[in-house]
Amino acid sequence: MRSIRFLTSTPMNVYQGSGTYIGIETLARSLQTLGVRVDIVSPEYQLPILTLQRLLYNQVLRFRQKKDYDVTVGFDMDGYTLAGRTKAGASGQSRTIHVASIKGVIADEMRFESGLTRMTMEIQAACEATHIRRADLVVTTSEYSARRIQELYRVTQPPRIIPELIDLAAWADLARNNTPPAPTGKFIVLTVCRFYPRKRLPVLLAAASRLRTRIPNLEVRIVGGGPEENRLRAICRNQNLDDIVVWRKNISGSELAREYSQCHVFSLPSVQEGFGIVFLEAMANGKPIVAARAGSTPEVVQHGLLAAPDTDAELADAIERLYREPVLREALGRAGREFVQRFDSPVVARMFLRELEALIASKANPANASPSDASPSDPGSCAGQYTLYKRHE
Repeated sequence: MRSIRFLTSTPMNVYQGSGTYIGIETLARSLQTLGVRVDIVSPEYQLPILTLQRLLYNQVLRFRQKKDYDVTVGFDMDGYTLAGRTKAGASGQSRTIHVASIKGVIADEMRFESGLTRMTMEIQAACEATHIRRADLVVTTSEYSARRIQELYRVTQPPRIIPELIDLAAWADLARNNTPPAPTGKFIVLTVCRFYPRKRLPVLLAAASRLRTRIPNLEVRIVGGGPEENRLRAICRNQNLDDIVVWRKNISGSELAREYSQCHVFSLPSVQEGFGIVFLEAMANGKPIVAARAGSTPEVVQHGLLAAPDTDAELADAIERLYREPVLREALGRAGREFVQRFDSPVVARMFLRELEALIASKANPANASPSDASPSDPGSCAGQYTLYKRHE
């Protein structure tokens, strides 16, 4: 394996791209450490509507001059116009090996949206379905995502599971180079996420409202930003939580490391996670986790306290339990720090590379190669996929 091309229209920064950006960038860097050239091809422009940008990006991909790569990996919907296409060579026509890496099952995520956002996500989900059906190999990050891909996109072949990864060495460096924050006397609950409805931050705020008299020194620190920000801040004001809630936006990596180091508990009550890189970050920092028993979270948070989805009372009870039981906090933190080792970037990058090498080997033998589901006459269309996931919501 000499070279891989990554295709992604996800904003290549942590503030807009969130966990998807972190996962792609960390994987690329880890593969390069293993001696593989990785070129990330992303949009050279920004449009105000992400869906339009993604669609235009994918159409432009069809006409861009391409280098020769051993494998092309398209993330989520990106690459659907290239998957299944043939290329001309000295020995005639051949298929370009194409992998669809699904980090977010868009048809699953959009269940929690409404209005224009949901409409635009329907378009993206249709393209993601096309991408999955045309690719030579589909990989995703969790058993939950694999099931949802099969259910929503009517895929019979189960995707391969390669989990998200975390650069533990980089987090250790941040910890060494950071001056530990001075104790504040507060019991700090931290959350880190993009502000989408499925993250259920109003549930965390409702839990904080219940806890303010039960944990007198409570402080809830919320790191992130996104479309729900104004609504969340209004909820905070209406519940008179401004004195215990601290909002942090667009912070650096070192500042984020300080946030993790000073918190006592990490809590994210999201009801839909394809994986949840922030859970790995909390574990890497030895912090106990309180989350919702939903999506892929039970797979990832195997050493934490899980509450029923959308139940602020249970979430509050779990946080209070960790407040009152410091020994349990320490035990869960230690267990998480040990568990996260299996997601270290060199480990997962080698797993990813083995899958690609096995795919290349299978394609070298034409008897093992499966034909593409794509229609060569219409490589850019995804309209036929619109109804696939609607019947399975």
